[in-house]
Amino acid sequence: MMLQQTGSVQLLCLTANSGVPLFTRGACKQLPFSIIGSLNGVHMFGAGQGVVLGGCETDRGGRVVWRVFQDSVMLIAVSAGRHAQQGSGSGDSGEGDFQMRRLLENVWSCMVLVLGQDELVSVRNVERLKRDLRSCYRLIDQLLEGVQGQQSTMGDLTHCGDCLLPTNPALLQEALDGFTQAAESEFGCLMVHGRIAAATDKWWRLAPQEVVLLSALARTLSGSASCDFPVFLPQGSPNVAHRLLRFQLLLGADVCVLCGPSPTLNRAESELVGRFWSPVVEALRGTLAVGERCLPGSVTLRPDVLAVLLINRESRRSVSCVKTVSAHPSPHPCSPPLPSKTRCWELLRLFFTFSATRYFPLEETPPTLALTPGQNGHGEDTESLQEDFVLGFFHQPLQCYLVTDECKCYGLQTGQHQLYLLTPLSVPTFALRSVATETLSALTAAKGF
Repeated sequence: MMLQQTGSVQLLCLTANSGVPLFTRGACKQLPFSIIGSLNGVHMFGAGQGVVLGGCETDRGGRVVWRVFQDSVMLIAVSAGRHAQQGSGSGDSGEGDFQMRRLLENVWSCMVLVLGQDELVSVRNVERLKRDLRSCYRLIDQLLEGVQGQQSTMGDLTHCGDCLLPTNPALLQEALDGFTQAAESEFGCLMVHGRIAAATDKWWRLAPQEVVLLSALARTLSGSASCDFPVFLPQGSPNVAHRLLRFQLLLGADVCVLCGPSPTLNRAESELVGRFWSPVVEALRGTLAVGERCLPGSVTLRPDVLAVLLINRESRRSVSCVKTVSAHPSPHPCSPPLPSKTRCWELLRLFFTFSATRYFPLEETPPTLALTPGQNGHGEDTESLQEDFVLGFFHQPLQCYLVTDECKCYGLQTGQHQLYLLTPLSVPTFALRSVATETLSALTAAKGF
């Protein structure tokens, strides 16, 4: 079996009632206006006949997915043709739709995050809205890079916060709690290499998608010493803005706080940052040394593990890493070459999607959030995110595996965790289960993740 390559994706945003284009992002070669008009027209025609057009596949293997938000904005995702996925059955369209629908949902939420829902729902001046939407471009482009496997984070797909496990978590957590309280807030987060190294309890109680998008926004804001950015929480506060204060502690280490009118950016930077973070600067350097591996030196992974994604289902946190191929060459000269680091990230995303649409459906709703049964908070039936393949089971699958032309994949689900693993083809299939259970034990025992 061959997991399909991810094709280029183009994102179109139009007004829902008149079809006026607001922006286009993604592929370098933009679609002609006539095609954009046709894509909008076929959706409007279906709506006029009482049919909701969600997605379709082209004769060349491309996909188109539509979604209308708040009867105001239409988002269309168009993916280029992909290499055929041999022997995979009828689930390909469901997997492609899963990622594309996730993209559209994230893009809408990031527009709300930056502009607020009122600005998007009550459009008074289309030209002004076009200008305002430019402030979302960097965040939207980051989401598109994730879909195309060009990011080393998974949160946009899993809706779990991407974490880095620090070497001294207690010390950093104490500094963060003190800094957040001094900033008159209960929502604070320490980010290292673009991942969450520590966060307050209230930060983790935000909606999972909000945690993911705030992390993505902080990554786009990195590079400056400090910034004060107004944000709307897509689920918690879509119409009332909060302030996101971000401070660079060291190159690659940033602290973020969600707060109200006070403190001022200058006061927080001059009085609070040094007081709380100077004493733990060595702990910060030690955490930076963890790097993209995201795991401290005390955690040892088996040499036959190419990539791993561990999700804590209760806290909606995740940790993921990919080993460099050069450190683990193909064990036999005649063996197929190991996939590159970039391809491993893409394969990890594809295997997660494969498993989520077949065996391990995601719980979209946090336990503390009360929603109408059968809906995921956006008015969309959660069953639409599951394949018929999943609904045909009378039990909950706990493990799955997949043998591809490039690697072997293994998925493991417990009451608290989901583990996704990539190994070389040389690993015997019967040994995958023991490799996965040993890896799960190593990750959870060392840090209690």
